Amino acid sequence: MNTKQRIASAALALAITTIATAPVYAEGKEKCYGVAAAGQNDCGNLAGTHSCAGASKVDYDPGEWKLVAKGTCESIGGMLKAEAKKRYQESQR
Repeated sequence: MNTKQRIASAALALAITTIATAPVYAEGKEKCYGVAAAGQNDCGNLAGTHSCAGASKVDYDPGEWKLVAKGTCESIGGMLKAEAKKRYQESQR
């Protein structure tokens, strides 16, 4: 097996592993908006200004989210997506 084949095989194995484990990671979790410290968000924001984890610039931005245990978001001061989206749209008026 040459180097290119090894690299391709390793990339394919990583992709398959990532796809196979992603749903297990998110099981029992929900997106909680407004609880992420700067640089600690899990992915893209409501505004669509970035799509990367760790890209938030402000602590507790209501448009940024983290995965938390299902049913705990509001008790830790966060918002579920419907509420966060509503507040975001109101702030844009």
